[in-house]
Amino acid sequence: MNIINRPNPNACMTPPKRKTPQLQQQQLLQQQQQLLQQQQLLQQQQQQLQQQQQQQQQQKQLQQQLQQQQQQQQQQQQQ
Repeated sequence: MNIINRPNPNACMTPPKRKTPQLQQQQLLQQQQQLLQQQQLLQQQQQQLQQQQQQQQQQKQLQQQLQQQQQQQQQQQQQ
């Protein structure tokens, strides 16, 4: 038997340290702040996505306009 792989018998003997209510509150507050930050980040990302979509739509419209202009030019040349 390898001694290294044996679980430490003293590991489970120590009782888990009880957190004081104050500590728990602080941790909860921190978590809340982190969540708020994450939400803000997500909102920013959503806004960026919306902007990108709008830009894409604008580009499509521009392309369509260009195509129309080209078609008109071709028609004029044919006449």
